[in-house]
Amino acid sequence: MRMWFYLLIFYACVGALRCSDSNQGHQYRYESSLNSGGDARTYIVKLPNGYYEEANRLFPIVIALHGTGGSAKQMESSYGLDEEANRKGFVVVYPDGVRSDGPLGIRTWNAGMCCDFAMENNVDDVAFMDKLIDQLITDYRIDDRRIYVTGMSNGGMMAYRLACELSPRIAAIAPVSSTMMTAQCDPGRAIPILHIHSILDKKIPYSGGVGIGGYIFSSVDSVLNIWVGKNRCVGPAYEEDNGRVVAKSWSNCDGGAVIESLLTYDGGHSWPGGQKPARWADPPSAYVNASELMFEFFQRFSLPN
Repeated sequence: MRMWFYLLIFYACVGALRCSDSNQGHQYRYESSLNSGGDARTYIVKLPNGYYEEANRLFPIVIALHGTGGSAKQMESSYGLDEEANRKGFVVVYPDGVRSDGPLGIRTWNAGMCCDFAMENNVDDVAFMDKLIDQLITDYRIDDRRIYVTGMSNGGMMAYRLACELSPRIAAIAPVSSTMMTAQCDPGRAIPILHIHSILDKKIPYSGGVGIGGYIFSSVDSVLNIWVGKNRCVGPAYEEDNGRVVAKSWSNCDGGAVIESLLTYDGGHSWPGGQKPARWADPPSAYVNASELMFEFFQRFSLPN
């Protein structure tokens, strides 16, 4: 009898695509979908505490993109973004990448020259993100001048692509354990960037070259230098090495944008300060907390009026 009860609840949630955390009768977590390119694309929305009490407030939002083989639920549970969003008063949305037609159904993003099924089938993930932003603004009280993107690995590559192609909508990005893999990038404005990486990352090496899946990845320094040019930053980078983290920053850029990079000496291909999503995954850095740092970074920027 108890098993039937749980099954009924499960199918009710799946049928509605809407299950939630509750607090005093309010829903704070939603599972939803929308049609993009003929596919039903799924995503999770997490509202911060105080969302319903502050009825006249517009909330900033972070779009959080999982890595290859991950999922919206995996990213939600592994990296501590919800906790930071609650502290800072942000909405977080976790979209799912398109699932491959292989036996494992691995999810990926089409970040340009990576990765796997999404790239090989030319999935229009930029159009999906554009449509998703419209839907979120319709359904929730979102401040359309404070929309931010982060991503792990392939998700971070997608964040870079969105900065290139959706710059009128994206206020800032914060890729983690990632690089840029789009051949064309013509943003219409300077984009603030926080890049977080580990020197021990062998899957997407900071210095570039062959990594996971046999892909040849761009070096992070070369990517940051591209954005220094696109953001029209003046002067050399400020650099500090405290023996745990190498921090670089370019602050004299168009429109008040900055570029910041944190390279840790510990960790690996992982989300600093987060949890290992699987026992075989690389350990996360203990020197920095990526979620905490990126929310502090995002709070500094909004789209121009």
